[in-house]
This record gives sequence, structure tokens and C-alpha cells, in this order.
Amino acid sequence: MSEKLTSREQDYSQWYNDLVLKGNLADYSAVRGCMVIKPHGYALWENMQAQLDKMFKETGHQNAYFPLLIPKSYLSKEAAHVDGFAKECAVVTHYRLKNDPNGGGVIVDPEAKLEEELIIRPTSETIIWSTYKGWVQSYRDLPLLINQWANVVRWEMRTRLFLRTAEFLWQEGHTAHATKEEAVAETKQMLDVYATFAEEYMALPVIRGVKTANERFAGAEDTYCIEALMQDGKALQAGTSHFLGQNFAKAFDVTFTDKENKLDYVWATSWGVSTRLIGALVMAHSDDDGLILPPKLAPLQVVIVPIYNKDAAAREKIDATINAMVKELKAKGIRVKYDNDDSTRPGWKFAEYELRGVPVRIALGARDLENNQAEVARRDTKEKAPYSLDGLTDKIEQLLMDIQSNMFQKALDFRNERITKVDSWDEFVKVLDEKGGFVSAHWDGSGETEEKIKEMTKATIRCIPLDNEQEEGKCILTGNPSGQRVLFARAY
Repeated sequence: MSEKLTSREQDYSQWYNDLVLKGNLADYSAVRGCMVIKPHGYALWENMQAQLDKMFKETGHQNAYFPLLIPKSYLSKEAAHVDGFAKECAVVTHYRLKNDPNGGGVIVDPEAKLEEELIIRPTSETIIWSTYKGWVQSYRDLPLLINQWANVVRWEMRTRLFLRTAEFLWQEGHTAHATKEEAVAETKQMLDVYATFAEEYMALPVIRGVKTANERFAGAEDTYCIEALMQDGKALQAGTSHFLGQNFAKAFDVTFTDKENKLDYVWATSWGVSTRLIGALVMAHSDDDGLILPPKLAPLQVVIVPIYNKDAAAREKIDATINAMVKELKAKGIRVKYDNDDSTRPGWKFAEYELRGVPVRIALGARDLENNQAEVARRDTKEKAPYSLDGLTDKIEQLLMDIQSNMFQKALDFRNERITKVDSWDEFVKVLDEKGGFVSAHWDGSGETEEKIKEMTKATIRCIPLDNEQEEGKCILTGNPSGQRVLFARAY
């Protein structure tokens, strides 16, 4: 195993980078600001993708694919949208290279300039809504429920693996509806899908809320979000669902004939989560010894390591016992590996699988066989205990469920201990600086106040919780009247 990780207490940011690299999730790329997702990290993403895809299809959505390249003129059609993304766009201006006559390799052919520049998609609303114009004529064509699994490019100058890279993987849902009510219901439904996925599969407790006008998606009328808390007390937006109103339908002239034979614009939503969820998993659960992955998403749920001695007969018995165990575990749908590679010692393997976050490790040697037991170690608590070989696979199946629920409960307790109500500016700053987490405070509803607080403290309003109590109070900064608290935090 490689050298020890930087500890969270020592340098949380470095700990995270160490863990992503040494845990074999990702690597830096030759392209500035981009990353290479390694097989272990990509297997984690595939498991997330498979579960989300199933949930999307259960709610009536279908997958499609739209072009990576978007005509520049499309981004000009929705003013707020172009303002929101203009500074992050990568632009294709030419379509050909040629050999440098001066011997300098290849150069851009100046005669191959595009008539209209193309934008590498930062998000797909514009290309999708230009397509929907041809797909929707009547109320019978609605609702149109489409999801796309894709990559996007947003030109980031300050990057961090998984959390913020110039190119990342995601899914983006884009739906069209006959009524405002249907579109709002869809927006909220997809927020619930994300929240369920985060809590039941990622073991990550989230707060469902709505963004302020300042924090809204460019071109949306409302942005709903799920917000999670990382171990350093910073918040992370884990998913968003946007009610787009009729803005994009009007920009791209997507109309339909309703049941009364009247022409109207459709109502739209969009929603997405990305590979940033892998960063959330790492930061919410892992420790100073490596990754801790929830069993439902872990690429490998159980690893079995044999402890051999020089007795060939004992080795045969160990192999036979473990092979039978592997067969039973696989029959239960458990992702298991039998690591009988002699080139590395058991101790090295233990440390390596701990680093990679495998939820359960089983060790079996000759003495264990004599005692009809195996040593079982769980990654979340690091507890080790002898388990009888009788009915072992049933116990492992239950243990995986216990680890999943324990990880969620631990993260929930951590989060709940760090939601702090404050009523004064001094309290607000003190909690942000000394405790972190979510700060529940009154705000006067003004975008100007929101910006001032952000400038002074680097804290933003993460959301107005959907289950918020209405409560009269005074804004922590201005003293102006407020009808409810909102959640502030410093965030990624």
C-alpha cells in the first residue's frame, strides 16, 4: 500500500485529493481542468447510474441523446440562460487542421472557419428545445419525458477532482407539459427521486429546498435542490430540479394545440445530477484510512482473503470452503471477490481493501476452519468478529444492510448536530467560523442583503427548506422584518 493519507484534521482538502487518487477513483489528465475516471471510480458511477436510470424509468421517463455541439445562436435565444453560462462556454471555431508549412506539426487551417461557431454543451436546454419544436404539435404529444446521459463542458479555472472539473458526466432530464401544475409536480417529483436516491443508496441525508432568486438556475422560474453536509462542515449541492415555466418554449416557439383547440406554449422542467455525487460520497463518509462506501453502491461489497500456511491439504480445504461461499454470495446478488493471489501478503490486502472502501472483509485460515468460523471485518466501524460458517452468507447479507443503515444514521446525526439557529449577526459569524454546518437564520428576502452576507462571510443561502415553519423575525444583517428562516452555509 502507498504512503499514509493526509488526515482530515491536518488538511481536509489534501485528505480528499489523496483519497480520490490513492483510492483509485480518478487521476489528473493531460488536459488542464479535466480528470480521468479510473475503473474503480467508474464502477461506482455505473452503480449510481443504473439505480437512477431505473428510478427515472419507473417514473415514466425515456432516454435519448442530443448533440454535443450547439450552434452559438441557440444560446442567444434565452437571455437569462446565456448570461448564466456565457463565461463557461468552450467554443469551436474551425473544423480542420493542416500541416504547418514551417515544420511545427499541425496548425488550425484558417480557411476552415465555421460560418457559425459551435458551443460544446454546458447544458442542453437550447439544443433540446429546438428539437422539441418538431416533436410537439398537440396535447396528445404531452407530457414529453426525456432524460439524457451525457458529458458537459463548463470552463472552470479552479478545479477539484469530481467536485468541479471542466468536463464531467451527468444526466439531464428535460420534460414538456400541457399545464403549469403538471410541470411543477414533475419538478418536485424528480427532486424526491434524487432525495430518495441520496438517502437510501448513498446513505447521505439531504435537505429538500428551493433556491433564492440569486441562486436559481439561469432561465428557471424556480430551482429546487437537495443539500448535503460534508465532514468539514461545508455544504454541497447534491442535485437540482428546475421549473422552467414557458421561457424555453417561447424562445424556441414550442407550441401545442390543447383539448379546446387553442394554441399555447408548453411548460418545461429540467433536472440533473453529476459525477460530483462521487465527491459527496467520499467527503461525507470516508475516514483517515481510506474510502467508506455504502454497500448498495460499492463496486465490490465483500472481499474474501485466505490465510494460507504451508500445509497443502489445509489450503485445498480453505479454497473449497471459500469457493462454496462465493457461489452462495453471488446467488444472493452480492458483489464478491475471492483474492487468493499469493504475490501479496494478507496484511497488505487488508490495508488496500480498507483504502478502497470495501464494506465487508472475510478472512479464513486453517485454524478458523477447525473452529468452523471466519473473521469478518466491517469497514464502517472497523469492528472484527468471528462468525460461524453455518449460515454465514445470510449473516453477511444482513451485515451489508446494517452497514448501509449505520452509515446513514451516522451522517444524519452529524448533520443534525450542525443545524444551528442564530438570531444575531455576531452569533452567525461565530457559528460559521467555529462550528460550521448549516446556520438557520432570518433574512429579509432581498438579493442585495444576500450578496452582502456572501461578500462578508463567503456563506450563501443554500436553500429555503420545503418544510419550513413560518416564523416572524428580524434579518440578521439589516434588522428588517422576515417571515421565515433560511439555511446558510459555506459550500463547495
